[in-house]
Amino acid sequence: MIEKVNPKHPDKISDCIAGAIVDLAYKKEDEPKIAVEVLIGHGVCHTIIETTVKFENKEIEEIIKRIAGNVKCDIMVVEQDEHLSKNQEDEIRCGDNGIFKGMPLTNEQIKLSKIAKDIYEKYPFDGKYILDKDRLIICQSNAKTEELKKLYPKAIINPLGEWIGGTNVDTGCTNRKLGSDMADSLTGGGLHGKDLSKADVSVNIYVFLKAQETKKEIKLSCAIGDTEIDGKPYGEIVKIAKEYIDSIGGFEEFAKWGLF
Repeated sequence: MIEKVNPKHPDKISDCIAGAIVDLAYKKEDEPKIAVEVLIGHGVCHTIIETTVKFENKEIEEIIKRIAGNVKCDIMVVEQDEHLSKNQEDEIRCGDNGIFKGMPLTNEQIKLSKIAKDIYEKYPFDGKYILDKDRLIICQSNAKTEELKKLYPKAIINPLGEWIGGTNVDTGCTNRKLGSDMADSLTGGGLHGKDLSKADVSVNIYVFLKAQETKKEIKLSCAIGDTEIDGKPYGEIVKIAKEYIDSIGGFEEFAKWGLF
């Protein structure tokens, strides 16, 4: 059983805004330190950014409006805590405590991911999808139910009727759809809105990739300040995660669908 939401779901809009701000941070600095939280809904987007990077509010507003449309922007940018900043002064160290479990994807999870992306290509609007063995549930806004029924005749489609969706119907918040992003993998933190020194990003990516390669469950934990995880220097974990993020086009692209 698995759920996926698409990039126009309010929670994913929040993730994408946070990801785009992290992308901007990496354009400004080689190794930025940043954590972004976004809450959006009903015409307002609240954004809190803790960072070493100097941003102009106008830059952040442009990102929010590009992704979310014409909303009121409430933006707060503060310097990252000095203790967290000092943790990274001498070398790349683990930037957070964390627990992580990477799991190989199942055929069911791969199948639903493809269904979600196929529907989104035709209907790029707020949508949520569930697959439980042979039971497929499709909730897709801005789409005719009969049209979807032709594509997926056995599916349960829009049980409450056709709907509009988006941030005027529901609120969105960063890192609220981790099940959709990670399938059966597990984390104590969130994937989105953080730089790669944060274990929530780098170690989660690392254990997921290792689980796909080995076809085995991978469990790891770390403490803030660790210089080694899974027998590797933490800098190597960060490098693997950075290569993955670069390969898919950046943190905003990563936020759209998560790890699968």
